[in-house]
Amino acid sequence: AACARAGLRGAALVDIRLVSAKTGYGVEGLVSRLQRSWKCAGDVYLLGATNSGKSTLFNTLLRSDYCKSRAPDIIDRATVSPWPGTTLNLLKFPVINPTCDRIFRRQERLKEEATKTEDQLSSEEKKSLNQLKKQGYLVGRVGRTFQQQKSSAEIDFDPDTLSYSMDEDPRDAPNKLEEKEEFTHNEVKDARWCFDTPGIVKEDCVLNLLTEKEVKLVLPSHAIVPRTFILKPGMVLFLAALGRIDYLEGEKPAWFSVLASNLLPVHVTTLSNADAVYEKHAAQEFLKVPMGGEERMKEFPPLVPQDITLKGIGTTEAVADIKLSSAGWVAVTAHAEEELVLRAYTPKGTALVVREPPLLPYISTIRGARIPGTPAYRTKKPPSFVENLRTTGRR
Repeated sequence: AACARAGLRGAALVDIRLVSAKTGYGVEGLVSRLQRSWKCAGDVYLLGATNSGKSTLFNTLLRSDYCKSRAPDIIDRATVSPWPGTTLNLLKFPVINPTCDRIFRRQERLKEEATKTEDQLSSEEKKSLNQLKKQGYLVGRVGRTFQQQKSSAEIDFDPDTLSYSMDEDPRDAPNKLEEKEEFTHNEVKDARWCFDTPGIVKEDCVLNLLTEKEVKLVLPSHAIVPRTFILKPGMVLFLAALGRIDYLEGEKPAWFSVLASNLLPVHVTTLSNADAVYEKHAAQEFLKVPMGGEERMKEFPPLVPQDITLKGIGTTEAVADIKLSSAGWVAVTAHAEEELVLRAYTPKGTALVVREPPLLPYISTIRGARIPGTPAYRTKKPPSFVENLRTTGRR
């Protein structure tokens, strides 16, 4: 049904993969799956909305076994930026032909690497892995089976540029036109290509209303740490000044887990104070985004409401996600058969979506101890998991 709504009616959905182009999680499995699709003739296109990670995935595939070994030295990497519309042309790299021999050698490499532990990695690999762990919980190492052999470079210099008289300044050597390496005719005559495409701009996206500085705060740059709050009827949760959820009616408290950039503040107040809080703090440091004070709010659209009714299914499993456009979402967990009446707000002209079933139904269980005297729980960052390394006793 989702494919039909996206205009893919009639197209066969072959596979769904959970991957992180940024940390590499799931990418090796994706490459293996793509290689099994080689018999399906045609090129490959990375499609999606702006800021969905297409360019990051393009760059990750560029240094994987999916790409011909010489290509990374020839193909320009895609520019990764939080600003919509950065990818303005079709970047592409040639896809390697997964012959039986190449698939066998690749599988042997993957098996060998999966037997290693972190202690067996080189210092450079450990440094890279630790950097990835800071960016996500789920990490995967993306390697290459087929490396391009490079000849030793000869040092070429002009002796005249190494000497100068006392009454003249040293001069830089004139810029020589470096010959850009190119593919041969035989390398690309029958090649299939993987394309990075310009993102599809969503008309009802909150990012369209924000400045570049605000977009950088809204789009997460590191792994999201879920923030869980327990609300009683008559309480309100603000996600910056971009979203608001009112708990209007219910018999028991419910849990609201916020999944959004950790730079966006979350504030809980009462229903009687909510309007005053928004009026006073929108575009100020307290709510942070948008920023710019009263002048900024004059051009920013007002929050508009949508009523939502949910029925809980248990204290450990969320019933639905309330997606506040592209600012993030809130997973709602309630007692079994408990009926909740909520009112959610997003800026006028942006999309508010109730996602059932939720994307991460057990997210409320990933929390620390309750903070006394507040509706908040301490955040608890899950330990990192590296999918293609053997775990050790300490982990």
